[in-house]
Amino acid sequence: MNEILYIKNMVCPRCVTAVQNILEDIKIQFSAIELGHVSLTNTLNQTQKTELGNRLKSVGFQLLETEHSVLIAEIKNLIIQQVHHNQNGLTINYSDYLAKKTKYSYNYLSRLFSDSEGITIEKYITKHKIERIKELLFNNEKTLAEIAFEMDYSSSAYLSTQFKKETGMTPSEFKKSGKINLKSIDSI
Repeated sequence: MNEILYIKNMVCPRCVTAVQNILEDIKIQFSAIELGHVSLTNTLNQTQKTELGNRLKSVGFQLLETEHSVLIAEIKNLIIQQVHHNQNGLTINYSDYLAKKTKYSYNYLSRLFSDSEGITIEKYITKHKIERIKELLFNNEKTLAEIAFEMDYSSSAYLSTQFKKETGMTPSEFKKSGKINLKSIDSI
């Protein structure tokens, strides 16, 4: 029987590798590892689950136990995957995307997320977009118009307005400052 474990703070390919190394080290068999969850080939006993939880915690991850915490982590992982790791923009808006992927109404997801995290889903998305924009600006590989298009903004002007609102400086001021000052993805 397969068991799926949900893990908080798995936000990048290196996280997948770190979790894989832990599983292999403590000899827990798995069939797949993706951002936010692991499919095991066997159900864990309480001793194994405790050991895994402790090992994950020692490197900044957390086993999720409740249905709500699993859903919150899934929402976060979907947003992180889309903003930071997907080169193709969404063809639908985030509310429809999240509802489709989680199979819950967006109103329910929005209330649950706000109650749990103290921030709206929209604000969470914006914060991640701003961090990604900082990275793209700092790398200086794309124009502001290209970044706006990649990050699903309607225009460079709108991106600039939102960037200034979040960071206190325009994108060009940010580039001139020479300070990347990025937040880690899991701390947003």
